[in-house]
Amino acid sequence: AELKKASKRLTCHKRYKIQKKIREHHRKVRKEAKKRGRKKPRKDPGVPGAAPFKEELLREAEQRKQRLEELKQKQKLQRQKEHEKRRKLEAKKNADKTKEKAEGKESSGKSKTKTNKPLDKNSKESFCRELRKVIEASDVVLEVLDARDPMGCRCPQLEQAVTCSGGDKKLLFVLNKIDLVPKENLEKWLNYLNKEFPTVVFKSATLMKDRTMEYFTKRRAPVDLSRTTEYFGSKCVLKLLQEYGRTQNKPIQVGVVGFPNVGKSSIINSLKGVRACNVGLTRGVTKSMQIVHIDKQTKILDSPSIVADPSNSALSLALRSIIDTEQSGSADVLEGAGAILNHCSKQQVMMRYCIPDFRDTEEFLTLLAQKRGMLKKGGVPDIDNIAKVLLCDWTGAKISYHSQPPGSQSLPPYLTDDKTAKMQEGFNLKTLEEGNNATIQALKYPSPASSIIFQSPGMTNGIIEENEVIEEASEWENMETSKEGEEEEEEDFTESDDDQDSMEEEEERDECEVQVTRKAKLGKQQTSPTNSEKQIEDNKHSNSLSFSLDKTADEDDAYDFNTDYV
Repeated sequence: AELKKASKRLTCHKRYKIQKKIREHHRKVRKEAKKRGRKKPRKDPGVPGAAPFKEELLREAEQRKQRLEELKQKQKLQRQKEHEKRRKLEAKKNADKTKEKAEGKESSGKSKTKTNKPLDKNSKESFCRELRKVIEASDVVLEVLDARDPMGCRCPQLEQAVTCSGGDKKLLFVLNKIDLVPKENLEKWLNYLNKEFPTVVFKSATLMKDRTMEYFTKRRAPVDLSRTTEYFGSKCVLKLLQEYGRTQNKPIQVGVVGFPNVGKSSIINSLKGVRACNVGLTRGVTKSMQIVHIDKQTKILDSPSIVADPSNSALSLALRSIIDTEQSGSADVLEGAGAILNHCSKQQVMMRYCIPDFRDTEEFLTLLAQKRGMLKKGGVPDIDNIAKVLLCDWTGAKISYHSQPPGSQSLPPYLTDDKTAKMQEGFNLKTLEEGNNATIQALKYPSPASSIIFQSPGMTNGIIEENEVIEEASEWENMETSKEGEEEEEEDFTESDDDQDSMEEEEERDECEVQVTRKAKLGKQQTSPTNSEKQIEDNKHSNSLSFSLDKTADEDDAYDFNTDYV
């Protein structure tokens, strides 16, 4: 028989005695600390509410914090670069050793085994490789476009790869998120895109239950799931694909491709009727090719997102970049938020977010952070996190905005009239038109007044070939190695100087550099086109005032921060 474990129960008398002893011990420790003169550090009381120029003081404090954080980030990056350099050297040495051993074995007559280095699933090279697999394996490629900015979601490299593949590959456009644009704008885009490739309108389900999992209901507020689970356009797509499969007399594979957050996995879930693929607001949820069986004749291949080329504009990178906002730096996020605001109507943005007039991006984010209660210690607005929220709103299905199609239509260089006719072969265009009309009639659309007018940056260049990403990485490494000497000199200089004066001079120098870089970035934003001449003047005025908050504003330009807008 097994022995029972001894009980850990105590009598009340014993337990209270232990607690009393602990209290006495703590009291004794506090007394000794008091005798030694160790006092608690005083808490910063912050800026009083009645103090003049309270907002400017808080901003200055926030700027100082940001500078210190940037200095820490710099030092952290330098340490990481050194660590990577050492790691690469060690890896190279190990590779040389293994190579020598392999050569020795080969000379002795033994067979040499090749070892392929597995790629990281989160790397851009891995995304490109998986995307290439999907394109090569597909008979029909569905390029998913966001109806709010269809031109910005188009990738010329992908379209060229499909149209010039030489086989019988077909390319279809799927115009997703159509419930977020006005009806007239949707019809204009449909007419425009149909002249190049067959286009299907679609509204995917944003929330779908998985039948293979059990859901336990908890006591929560009732949620209306009718809007999140309904989807439109799936019947039209399935009918179109099934009819095409019959003409080919073979089972077909359909690849779903596109930039991040356009709704690729959501479309597959809507076609299947079950949550077959993982979906989420974060970018890059799908990391590898996934096969979903719709029926006996149709397989759908889910692909990772297209990697955007770094040479694109700041707006394109902000909306279409695969990098998650949590991992990217604060400067990139702020630049992206500024680019979005510069390409919209200022009055409509103010009405949408219920915010008073603002001069620049930083002031807009400050007001939005105060309105939503996103504050740091001391009541300082959390600008970095509110900028990330803004980007998530614009890439997700939260904000209603629309862009106008170009006035004159001209085919891209890789597309001719013969190729457009070839892409339409095998598809029943009459069925497509009827299905699109039925979908358009079934949905409810926002009014043009409530939808923000957005100026599209045009097509977004993407990286399809894996080699292009590797070349880009190698160039970046060369740039890093060229700068390593300078960085080492700077480190030695900072370590050798122990005086406080030298540290202050260095901080001032870093502040100047930060201001120069930020002004340069905002200068780039000035070149971006705006909706009206008045808006251009506003942007110029805002850029001239941006990030120069150390200077006191004139009485005419000063903004009354005591107004009760919060």
